[in-house]
Order: sequence, then structure tokens, then C-alpha cells
Amino acid sequence: MTDTLQKTPKATGTAKDRASKTLVEIPETTLSDEEVLDKLIKARIEMLMSAPFFGNLATRLIIKDATSWCPTAATDGKYFYYNKHFVAALSDAECVFLMGHEVLHCVYDHMDANRRGDRHPVLWNVANDYVINGDLIDARVGEEIKLVQICHDWKYRGKISEEVYDDLYQQAKEDGRIMEMDSFDVHLDREEGDDEGSGSAGKGNTDGEEGDGPAKYTAEEKEKISQEFKNATMQAAKAAGAGNLPGGVKRLLNDLLNPQLDWRQLLAMQIQSVMRSDYTMATPSRKGLNEGYYLPGLDRETTIDIVAALDMSGSIGDEMARDFLSELKGIMDQYTDFKIHLLCFDTQVYNPKIFTQSDMGEFMEYELNGGGGTDFDCVFDWMKEEGVQPKKLVMFTDGYPYGSWGDESYCDSLFIVHGGYGDRIPESPFGITVPYKRDQE
Repeated sequence: MTDTLQKTPKATGTAKDRASKTLVEIPETTLSDEEVLDKLIKARIEMLMSAPFFGNLATRLIIKDATSWCPTAATDGKYFYYNKHFVAALSDAECVFLMGHEVLHCVYDHMDANRRGDRHPVLWNVANDYVINGDLIDARVGEEIKLVQICHDWKYRGKISEEVYDDLYQQAKEDGRIMEMDSFDVHLDREEGDDEGSGSAGKGNTDGEEGDGPAKYTAEEKEKISQEFKNATMQAAKAAGAGNLPGGVKRLLNDLLNPQLDWRQLLAMQIQSVMRSDYTMATPSRKGLNEGYYLPGLDRETTIDIVAALDMSGSIGDEMARDFLSELKGIMDQYTDFKIHLLCFDTQVYNPKIFTQSDMGEFMEYELNGGGGTDFDCVFDWMKEEGVQPKKLVMFTDGYPYGSWGDESYCDSLFIVHGGYGDRIPESPFGITVPYKRDQE
């Protein structure tokens, strides 16, 4: 996306400037400062009992009155900033929702300006709120805030901010303007105002005082805040249990705790895994022979039978396809007995060929065809029609089929996926999914 709608690389003005427009007229509260603070503390206690993952993380945020510059609420990963009039106007259950909203901004690290990149800041903030509010409503954390309009649509369930942004961006292009819906809280970028001094820099922004804007930090302090909250998230998730986590948090933790193997390593491991092993007395083990007793030896089935399917719908170029074929050939050169059904596809299958050890010299000369849409089902339909049931299907794809990902029950599947958003790729609902990356990436 390169047109003028997206080219707004940074939010303009300070956080106070961006927060100057209130979304709704909020009456001044008659509650004392202590009573408003008690509402937020009560919300944290309620979260600790009903939603411990959120409650544990909420206790990490320092509650700070920011009525002078913040119309609703905000966070920078260290402080929970709030407007006392806004908080006073919420019910107890809505305060729980508000606290959970700011907690998830920290969990998903929405303060990272590098993640936003050159996306339009308004649409990016709205996309973040759609993701967060969907998680909170799905997990039944508090009650939706009614005082202001919040961003929520079930069609974005299970999506990340980048995916939601793309949809919002397309809508904005069609409308010719930025949508009027805005995030109800103030979104802070961690890049704002790197200070040469400590985190207290910023007029009136020392701990415990009401300043005229959010705290500013050095680059080292920002990184420390981010890392500490990431560690706290993993600890809170472990304490709460996987069954008590929103889907988005589960995906995030899976990425943190189970980093993906390089696709080349995983491809080699998956091909090797189809070589079943069993025990036989025809070749007894050498162990025990000296003691006069026999143990069965290992009998390996060395025939490797796989289907390699290349998605040539457009996003995967010839260079990447040849890279995949080269890696596959290098693996197969280690074996003497194998059969590869190689094919290309978009919405139909092209140029299916069978390769064995005897004709691998022609493997890299395979003719690539395709260029239309993307239909994974056509690969499974072809296998069924041809009576091909491999021990492993290896599909090289951009991961965006028009329909399903195929027949889960037909054969074991490995999807090597190029594309996606940032570090996240489209993930198959079955089999194994691994991102494709070239050496220079």
C-alpha cells in the first residue's frame, strides 16, 4: 500500500494534543479522588478472582491520575493513566473491562511504533481496539463500556491487528476518507520523546504526581519496560492456565515459547519421519550376542513417498519455487529409495510428474506453471482421483486459499508458507505450518 491514505508515518503532536478531542461529553464527578481510585482498585481485585490472567498483569501497572491531559484512559506499559471523570461514570463491571483493555495493549505491545510502521495511526489504533475488545468480550472480562462507542465486530474474531488494519484500510479507500470511528482510549507510542535522562523526565511527570502528559523514557528504559511486561505475561499465563486465556494471547505465547524451526530443518525432519521403523529377528541386534541371547534388530522402511505441491497463484515467484526445489533435491540426495509426486497448482493442478533417484538430474528443470487463484482442495482432489496417497504432503504456498486448507484426514501435511504479516503467517488448521524465509531475509 503506497497511496496517500497510508502515508502518515507518525501520529502528529503530543499525546495530549491527540487526546484533546473527547468522544463524548463526560460530566464532572462528585466522587473524591480517593473514591475514584477505589473503583479501579476494586476492578483489579475483581479481575484477580474472575480473570486471574488479566488481574495479575493489571497489578503491575501503576495507577496514575491523568485527568489534566487524558480524556479516558491510556497506558505505556508502566502506568495505567486515567481520567477520574470518565472512570467515575463507568459501572464496576465496565471498569474491569477498561482495565482489561489497557492490559491487553501491554500484552500485545501496541506501544511499539516499529510494529505500526507507516500505517495510518488512526486506522492502526482502531484495528488494535477491535482485536482487544474482541478478546475481552470473548473471554467475558467485565462488561462492554456503553458511555463511548467501542470497536467490536465478530468478523475480526481470531485476527491480529495487521489483518484488521488491512480490512479497515480497504474500507477507508472505498469511502475516500478515514472512518469516523476512533479508539476510545489514548494510544501511546513508545517512540515519543526519548529522554537523555531518566524516566521521570517530562514536566510534572515524576512518580505520584499528576503531570501534563505521559512519562518519557530513555531507549533503555523503554526496552526494559517492554521486556519486563513480556516476562510477566508468560508468568501470568502459566499461573492462569491455557484454558483461561484469550485466543490471541495463546498465539502470542506460542510464538514466544515455541519459536519456529527453520523451514529447511523442518522439511528434512518431516521427510525423515515418513521412514517407519520396526523390529525384526531377521537382523538381530548386536547387543546381547556376547552374552548368548538375541534381541530383535531395527528394520527401517527406506521408501519415501511424498507429494510436493507448488502454489503458483502469483505471490510465489520462480526464484522462491526453485529455492524450495533445490532444498528438496538436496534432502533427497541423501536417500536411495524414494518417489516424489511433483506438481504446480493455482485453482487446478498443472504438470504432475513423478521423480525417483534415477531421474533426479532433471528435477531442477521442472517446468513451473500457474498464476491464477488459490485452491488447496484441487490438490487433494487430484490425489484422490489419481489414487495417490502419500506418506507426506509438502505444500509450498502463500497460505491464503479461497476455500478450505484441504482434507485433514487424507494424509499428513506440511505447509511451508511465504507471506503473512510481520512474524505471523497464515496457519493451517491441521498438519504443521512453518514460515518460508530466504537466507538473505
